[in-house]
Amino acid sequence: MRGPGWRFWIDRGGTFTDVVARRPDGALLTRKLLSEDPARYRDAALQGIRELLDLESGAPIPAAAVAEVRMGTTVATNALLERRGEPTVFVTTHGFGDALRIGYQDRPDIFALDIRLPEPVYARVIEIDERVGAGGEVVRELDEGAAREALAAAHAEGFRAAAIALMHGFRSPEHERRVAELARAAGFTQVSVSHETSALVKLVSRGETTVVDAYLSPILRRYVDSIAAELEGATVEPPSRRGEAAVPLRFMQSHGGLTDARLFRGKDSVLSGPAGGIVGAVETCRRAGFERLVTFDMGGTSTDVSHYAGEYERSYESVVGGVRLRAPMLRIHTVAAGGGSVCAFEDGRYRVGPRSAGADPGPACYGKGGPLAVTDCNVVLGKLQPDFFPRVFGAGGAGTLDAHAARSALAAVAASMRAAGLEPPAPEPLAAD
Repeated sequence: MRGPGWRFWIDRGGTFTDVVARRPDGALLTRKLLSEDPARYRDAALQGIRELLDLESGAPIPAAAVAEVRMGTTVATNALLERRGEPTVFVTTHGFGDALRIGYQDRPDIFALDIRLPEPVYARVIEIDERVGAGGEVVRELDEGAAREALAAAHAEGFRAAAIALMHGFRSPEHERRVAELARAAGFTQVSVSHETSALVKLVSRGETTVVDAYLSPILRRYVDSIAAELEGATVEPPSRRGEAAVPLRFMQSHGGLTDARLFRGKDSVLSGPAGGIVGAVETCRRAGFERLVTFDMGGTSTDVSHYAGEYERSYESVVGGVRLRAPMLRIHTVAAGGGSVCAFEDGRYRVGPRSAGADPGPACYGKGGPLAVTDCNVVLGKLQPDFFPRVFGAGGAGTLDAHAARSALAAVAASMRAAGLEPPAPEPLAAD
């Protein structure tokens, strides 16, 4: 444990980043920033640390002044939902290349006539000639020559992430280990193998978990490395112990526990942000004498709901973004509805979400030319008072919510409804207090 210094606890959401800091004298300070504001800063979490330390934007962060940083982030979550991860190759046993696409053939909406399958996370499949039996015996030897050739061809096409899940690889992982060695020799920088990510029976969930790990880990690693580089930059004094990070950096995992930044993996990061909210709510309520609670976390992009009755509820197989993951996670129900959910008149009807305005440009009232969103409607109705919001909006990042822009955006949507022959209903007057 490092000595006295600033301690930072950060929640980086899709729209806002919240920073809570404890000064060396024990005083608590807070800061709220837009998660994306490219004209003012590169990363909101680092900007929040600099502002609380009274540093200029981009100035080196003195590691001697910082005791620790703990973070929850939705970087990996958003990459999975928006399919912006690393282009990934799925490597499996010959004849099972479509196993993940077929899945378990479950139909969430049994009456749907137009069945739309989620977009696969992987971009290409490589089938390897090998086979291990259910008891771990080798049924067919690994064809290393063909595997080496196929991996080299995929690397030449630009792929750098490989997810390896062979039949019964959890029982006898020798073939998976050898294919992983061939992938690294071919130049793949991210290699995830199923006997390490999810060493359990069932190819589909084991394979999908491995694919997600390969798909998200490079994105996550780049973000974590960028944060660590700023905290351990040129001004950092040598650590007192060999191998110790200059500033301890830990991330919240999907199951509610913390891990060192160097051990943070894609499969464990999907619910990093929401998990931190649940743990914080539970500990706060415990101190107030409550042991049963429902947590409701409405952000700019999504709303997360969970409940607690004396112990954390966890699931060990979940479906997130249309992908089946086998990893311990807090049981959270997520709805794609938040303050940034876009309100629009489309296809002859008024729709709210699931698209989000995000942080940049954000809702119209953020002052950056964004679309009408739920936040704008609440500003127009008077449910949100701009004077009570931090001054982090507008082109200069120092303005408050723009009520005029919110009304203009609402008027534009109403005009599009009238143009289609519909008359939007007049808003009901607010009830007196």
